[in-house]
Amino acid sequence: MAPPTVSLSFPKGHAVTDIAFSGGLFINNEYIEGEGGKTIDVHDPSTGKVIAKVSEASSKDVDLAVDAAERAFNTVWGEKVPGHERGRLLGLLATAFEENIDTIASIESQDNGKAYTFAKGFDVTEAAKCLRYYAGWADKHHGKTVEVDESKLAYTRNEPIGVVGQIIPWNFPILMFAWKIGPALATGNTIVIKIAETTPLSGLFVTRLIKEIFPPGVVNVVTGYGNITGAAISSHMRIGKVAFTGSTAVGREIMKSAAASNLKSVTLELGGKSPNIIFDDADIEQAVSWSTFGLFFNHGQCCCAGSRVYVQDGVYDRFMESLHKKVKSLKVGDPFASDTFQGPQTSQLQHDRIMEHIRVGKEEGATVLEGGERHGKDGYFIQPTIFTDVTPDMRIVKEEIFGPVVVVSRFKDDKDIVAMANDSMYGLAAAVFSRDVSRALTTAHALKAGTVWVNCYNQLNSQMPFGGYKQSGIGRELGEYALANYTAVKAVHVNLTAQAPI
Repeated sequence: MAPPTVSLSFPKGHAVTDIAFSGGLFINNEYIEGEGGKTIDVHDPSTGKVIAKVSEASSKDVDLAVDAAERAFNTVWGEKVPGHERGRLLGLLATAFEENIDTIASIESQDNGKAYTFAKGFDVTEAAKCLRYYAGWADKHHGKTVEVDESKLAYTRNEPIGVVGQIIPWNFPILMFAWKIGPALATGNTIVIKIAETTPLSGLFVTRLIKEIFPPGVVNVVTGYGNITGAAISSHMRIGKVAFTGSTAVGREIMKSAAASNLKSVTLELGGKSPNIIFDDADIEQAVSWSTFGLFFNHGQCCCAGSRVYVQDGVYDRFMESLHKKVKSLKVGDPFASDTFQGPQTSQLQHDRIMEHIRVGKEEGATVLEGGERHGKDGYFIQPTIFTDVTPDMRIVKEEIFGPVVVVSRFKDDKDIVAMANDSMYGLAAAVFSRDVSRALTTAHALKAGTVWVNCYNQLNSQMPFGGYKQSGIGRELGEYALANYTAVKAVHVNLTAQAPI
């Protein structure tokens, strides 16, 4: 049987009307159905209705993808292709993203639920920038000549690992796709990437662009469930590295599988419960605007979301009055409406998890200043929610909610706040708002977080590394740092004049 076809329609008057593409597994530049013809239903989170079916990959399908990736690495990629050519092809893919930006963003909005304005202006735009950034690195990631002594020439080589596995989440499907494949391709690896089963459509669409640019087998894209397809990738004996973005709990399972199989190297970008600190000398209106964006952007479905806000006593009342007003002004609704800030949560499962946290927050005695209920009757919409009067032991303060829910606490002095902010098993991100640069930087340096923003939030750039301390992950995405994730360093010693010791 042929693999399923995805056919999507968009609102009347939208930049894109209809689009159709394969929902099959993309292996060796061909579309195939999964073993046994199994499929996965894909839902529109605005309505909850099924909008497409895509093929489900089994462990045997992962084997086929690894076979294709191995052949490609040994024949048409890896060290068979010079860096400048890898960079040229990555640049072409970046251009193809830009040329198809309306289509990719429309698919992303319908499949994921995020506002089209953000899908186009941030997700796809930044994905193209990321690919272009790594295109520039492809012929510049060099080894070194190392001075030892005059009897020896010593140098290192940065070599590709080979076949790498990648598993990406559902909250930023196309952006995470670019974050993963960019450095892996630039360094000469071939890829088997699992896209999220709840939001697979943008990733499947861009395989059309990949097919036009890259040789067969260089990039292989599979869709499936984590306990089957993801497990097959993380435990595969012929995959030399696995990179995962998702929850801390699943990250632990990935590490176990990697260790129990071939001890493959692992990069993990995991959860967060990021503190956002507002000092009494901050520009309050700017702090409110950035704090709102820092939590409610992407419907709160950000691993680095500023979900714990700490406000100093002297400005607490003023800050809360302004924050309440700002949050009430956020437009929740149709992702394709030009004034929508927050669309639906991505799935019924995620909606229910968030609502359970809200229920628990109420039961534990926190005050709901705003929101606290679902929004509307259809789809997976939730009201932007503010909790106050919280204590450090409450679940809504300790656990990652991954939704439009912020908890606000007050603090007295600088020493108190560093301890409060660091009181978390996570360490992905943090923010500090202050007009005093010494105060801001002293605090930033004391925070146990992989990224700290000063007087802003959620500012990400391809040039800057991203990753966490503690249980927020291992390794770094983005920047030059990400190249090391996909590189094997070889030391070469060449004897020039030394005599054998025996």
